[in-house]
Amino acid sequence: MRTRSRPRVTPLLALGGLLATLVTTAVSAPAAQAAALPDGWATVTAKHSGKCADAAAAGTADGTAVQQYACNGSTAQQWQFQATSDGYVRVNNRNDASKSWDVTDVSTADAAPVQLWSYSGGANQQWLPVEEAGGTYHFVNRNSGKCLDVPSASTADSTRLQQYTCNGSAAQSFGVDSTDIPPPAGTPDLGPNVTVFDPSMTKSAVQGKIDQVFGQQEENQFGPQRQALLFKPGSYDVDANVGFYTQVAGLGLSPDDVTINGAVHAEADWFQGNATQNFWRSAENLSVNPTGGTDRWAVSQAAPYRRMHVRGNLQLDDGGWSSGGFMADSKIDGQVRSGSQQQWLSRNSQWGSWTGSNWNMVFVGDVNAPANSFPNPPYTTVAQSPVTREKPFLYVDGAGAYKVFVPALRTNSQGTTWASGTPAGQSLPLDQFFVVKPGATAAAINAALAAGKDLLFTPGVYHLNQTLNVNRANTVVLGLGLAAVIPDNGITAMNVADVDGVKIAGLLIDAGTTNSQTLMQVGQPGATARHTGNPISLHDVFFRIGGAAVGKATQSLVVNSSDVIGDHMWLWRGDHGTGIGWNSNTADTGLVVNGTDVTMYGLFVEHYQKHQVIWNGNGGRTYFFQNEMPYDPPNQAAWTNGSTRGYDAYKVSPSVTTHQAWGLGSYCYFNVNPSVVAERAFEAPDNAGVRFRNMVTVSLGGTGTINHVINNTGGPSNSGSNVANLVAYP
Repeated sequence: MRTRSRPRVTPLLALGGLLATLVTTAVSAPAAQAAALPDGWATVTAKHSGKCADAAAAGTADGTAVQQYACNGSTAQQWQFQATSDGYVRVNNRNDASKSWDVTDVSTADAAPVQLWSYSGGANQQWLPVEEAGGTYHFVNRNSGKCLDVPSASTADSTRLQQYTCNGSAAQSFGVDSTDIPPPAGTPDLGPNVTVFDPSMTKSAVQGKIDQVFGQQEENQFGPQRQALLFKPGSYDVDANVGFYTQVAGLGLSPDDVTINGAVHAEADWFQGNATQNFWRSAENLSVNPTGGTDRWAVSQAAPYRRMHVRGNLQLDDGGWSSGGFMADSKIDGQVRSGSQQQWLSRNSQWGSWTGSNWNMVFVGDVNAPANSFPNPPYTTVAQSPVTREKPFLYVDGAGAYKVFVPALRTNSQGTTWASGTPAGQSLPLDQFFVVKPGATAAAINAALAAGKDLLFTPGVYHLNQTLNVNRANTVVLGLGLAAVIPDNGITAMNVADVDGVKIAGLLIDAGTTNSQTLMQVGQPGATARHTGNPISLHDVFFRIGGAAVGKATQSLVVNSSDVIGDHMWLWRGDHGTGIGWNSNTADTGLVVNGTDVTMYGLFVEHYQKHQVIWNGNGGRTYFFQNEMPYDPPNQAAWTNGSTRGYDAYKVSPSVTTHQAWGLGSYCYFNVNPSVVAERAFEAPDNAGVRFRNMVTVSLGGTGTINHVINNTGGPSNSGSNVANLVAYP
């Protein structure tokens, strides 16, 4: 990801803690006093001050103060009441539902402060909600019999909540209000982080929820929150600004089944118009009538724009740089304006016209694509996509039943799957899926797979203490809302057997703190089966090493099976965030391909410490490749491959006799030590069957050198000549 500066550090609004101590009952208060509370997430508001109970500074660590603070809609002010026994509840925070209200030091004294602490079943972590006249509540601690209380009835922000002898005052009285929109009738349980909208809902209710989610996600680059906003067929007059870890999607079989009159857009206001860090979000399966005639999708990596119909124009930047988007199966009635987008892949889409270019714009199977003209302008155009399968998606049929549609395989295709009517494919009933919700264990997920279930991951972060084993042919694993899995204790997150037709879609695989040799494996080593008629496919599958926390993985993805389709993947060793450093978030290689006839569309691989991609299998094809070399080699000696300076961005092994690649870019930004040199970006055997078309290397700001584009040909890119282009090799 291209950036000259680090993100400004803007904590999610310091949130306030909230309420006062309440209650008036004792440790053994009878269950009869318990009152019904919202099933989902809710705010807790102090009656006397109108301020919200808040996890201070959006903290999730043990000991984080629970305070009152001006209500701001953030997840630090959202609470879940989970029943324990005898009418008591634990009160969990949405930022980390394992952390609950806790009276410090198991105290029974007046004025003992309330904090967040990992729930362990202690009586000091359990509260009895007692309903009052007017619908407010006081909360009585099970250990002390004392009430949640705002000290001295303060109205100030950041006043820490405490327990105090129950006295019936307004400082011990709290309103509880659900933050969730009640799901439409017939909606299945899709977990706490999915919101389903129905056209019968009021505009204010729908817009309010959209704004609430965007408010918490606009700058939330490395937070654990995940959201899916799903629209049932119909028309909506709303403006959906899409932040981090947010999926906005229609529930129709065609994108034209859901119409948004307004916008579905990604902006870069949070980063002063620079969209180079607008990652991890998606817009899917919607038609948009954009206000003013133009919508905006200013993004970089891991921000797919799929199955969209824009009845107007589409702008791909926000004034500053944008750096690497992906569009598929979409129709733009007007003009696509790429602006400052540095590179982009459009696949099987169409538009009225296209304007703009920068370094590497690639069009595969598109209608009205610009003519191939690399490097002036840098357009790479391939008339047809040789083999594709679109990403599976959730939809509601005409009878109101929720299903997952699996599009059919297409060969030598151009344009969208839906422009001529109902697309070809298969509908799977939702009861065929194990719906994975926050708190699900790896054992439960594996048991469902073993029982023949498909998987629907609802938005959340899932720690795995055992590898997920996908062994059955045609299994569908579909994630909503950028669902993330984290392998603990150095395991592999997912193994896919060498079988026909598995589809993995919409998952972020986040490396754990203990090194994993491999994060995901497709097919066992030495796999020999062919899957030409029903290949395994990976759609919007992203890998991350560091950024949210220290992460380590030697290899991110190893593909041993043949005929696999990769349909938009970003494999990223983090260059900013938490746990970043040459010796911290260690990672050798992003992608290793051993299978035959593997095809990749939209392959983004960045910052790994050795070869970024190693391709060992014959018959490989890549349509669009984007790479940044690691920013942080401390010196040349630390980043030398034998006698060769640096490592390749994309290496085709000497044994390979057939390979094709179109539209490839590799960039360096050696900001730790600008004297570092990469001898080349691409390496391939000198063989007529191995062909590279339209390559570019860039030294970002002249910070470092890529000496050659491919093998010993082309270049350099350095402080004197930032950009080097090469049309063909050999």
